[in-house]
Amino acid sequence: MPHSIPISAAQVLEGEGFAFHDTKTHDRGPEGALPITAQMLLTLPSGNLFGFSQNAGMGWETERLLDPEFLILSTHGGLRADDGSPIALGFHTGHWEVGLLVAEAARELKKHHAIPFAGACTDPCDGRTQGTEGMLDSLPYRNDAAVVLRRLMRSLPTRRGVLGVATCDKGLPAMMMALASSGRLPSILVPGGVTLLPDSGEDAGKVQTIGARFSQNQITLEYAAEMGCRACATPGGGCQFLGTAATSQVVAEALGLSLPHSALAPSGQAIWLDAAKRSARAMLRMTQMSIGTSDVLTDRAIRNAMVVHAAFGGSTNLLLHVPAIAHAAGLRRPSAADWAAVNRAVPRLVDALPNGPNNFATVQVFLAGGVPEVMLHLRRAGLLDCSVRTVTGDTLEQNLDWWEQCERRGALKERLRTLDSIDATDVILSPDVARARGLTATVCFPVGNLAPEGSVIKSTSIDSSLIDESNVYRHAGPARVFITEAAAMHAIKHGAVSRGDVIVLICGGPVGAGMQEIYQVTSALKNLPFCKHVAVLTDARFSGVSTGACVGHISPEALAGGPIGKVREGDTIEIVIDREALHGSVNLVGEGEELFSAEEGSRRLALRAPREDLAPHPALPDDTRLWAGLVQASGGVWGGCVYDVEAILERLERGAKELDRSS
Repeated sequence: MPHSIPISAAQVLEGEGFAFHDTKTHDRGPEGALPITAQMLLTLPSGNLFGFSQNAGMGWETERLLDPEFLILSTHGGLRADDGSPIALGFHTGHWEVGLLVAEAARELKKHHAIPFAGACTDPCDGRTQGTEGMLDSLPYRNDAAVVLRRLMRSLPTRRGVLGVATCDKGLPAMMMALASSGRLPSILVPGGVTLLPDSGEDAGKVQTIGARFSQNQITLEYAAEMGCRACATPGGGCQFLGTAATSQVVAEALGLSLPHSALAPSGQAIWLDAAKRSARAMLRMTQMSIGTSDVLTDRAIRNAMVVHAAFGGSTNLLLHVPAIAHAAGLRRPSAADWAAVNRAVPRLVDALPNGPNNFATVQVFLAGGVPEVMLHLRRAGLLDCSVRTVTGDTLEQNLDWWEQCERRGALKERLRTLDSIDATDVILSPDVARARGLTATVCFPVGNLAPEGSVIKSTSIDSSLIDESNVYRHAGPARVFITEAAAMHAIKHGAVSRGDVIVLICGGPVGAGMQEIYQVTSALKNLPFCKHVAVLTDARFSGVSTGACVGHISPEALAGGPIGKVREGDTIEIVIDREALHGSVNLVGEGEELFSAEEGSRRLALRAPREDLAPHPALPDDTRLWAGLVQASGGVWGGCVYDVEAILERLERGAKELDRSS
């Protein structure tokens, strides 16, 4: 450790000025008495009675121990001093300030004669784990956290409702999965908001490419150090781009699970704190109206969320998370065909990082009106079911009527103009204007002989100069095959990837690497002078801020027998993406100098054996191996990577019977 002071054994064994004589074994205990009756002693479970004792022991006023109890769960991480300075850092800014939201909501509940409880299950940062072995735990963490959060919810059996506070890529989907299981009890999600842009500098997405740019001599060491320091301009909130964190906040609000205009609020500011306070009031109102989570989360609400996701051009990671939320709520999981149909029907209306064309930040999208402003356009186009119930207690129709007339809407748009000289209508566009400016639908689901069960590409991320007059992207090039992300990065940084190549990065799916996110590969490519002429195929997934012709979620994955695991170095691969019709294909069409049809490619792939070098990541944890096995039995990637208990138990039972027969 640099500049560390040697620590002696005596300093470890003995404290400084330790007051031995002050140590006690008894204390007086709280004043007063529990407000219990003989009937309560005779009928209540012992846990309820002991709960009163513990609540009094923690200092709650005894005369208010019979107030209704509500649970606030968060992903809070780190430890802040009273002045906000760090005592211990969190994993990321996204959970650093959410304790302030918990406190605001708790104070409001207490003010309304309710008893707030608070618990936390903190979350990791995909940005921090990019390119490291930490990424092998990223997506599996989501399921683990959802399990823990649900167990915490059930461990307060006297709860009348649950308020969830979360911000980022995995903690927020996990929180929504947990809340979705609330059934007849109300639950509300408070989004943790976004961090602000630096006055001058780079956003948190671009700054993650400083290593790649430095390796290409595009920036100096001094520039990298300065930009890296200031990118997270404020200490809290999710990233400034429409990645998984921001998209998850948008989806929470689109589901009706969050208050109108609460997604993407600037972390740490008064408008952000106010949402937590009003969410606490909404929780109490839901209780008064006997509205449960199952009244809010319906198949119609799931479809609304998919529609809003398409209109925002959100992260493809939500293709994993929305089905998981639906599954947790006992609803039908949307399929790839459902996503494709929605994206064909819904225009993209939001101009935000990283989709462009002008790349406004998420906080600017918030000031421009955020989710409800987009929903107004979608309502006029007849694309939303506005009869759905929301956590306000009102329908979506009533919420949007309020938004259309409220003072907040106009004031924030004017604030955006004053602060950044940006017209809100340039950030959130009408369908006609969006079409005129060339905004196209975001997500396409290519199939082909290399992806027979499907894949996904954010088609808007393809460089527009590569799109022909029919709005179609076509690329054919030699395969450069890599089994690990590290090998691909080494090739990119050392000039071993050439114009026209197709990088094939395999063994990154659930079985191989926990379905790792490979943003560092796409960000490194972005900064090559010929970057737009290199495509990527992978059975892993991409960050929401990734750009380029990147096809992910290729299924089946290489280690599950998918044909992508049979690709050889130098094979010719053809990618065709129709951004208008949202159709695409990914096919083997050549070996060496020989070219052939996709049908012939299918025949040859069927004759090939899998590559001999296919292998899981050498550091793949047993925890992730177990997760991969469970999600494979539960519908796999397109099923949302969930734990389908019935399907898992059925397979275990079938396997046990087969073992019995063979023994």
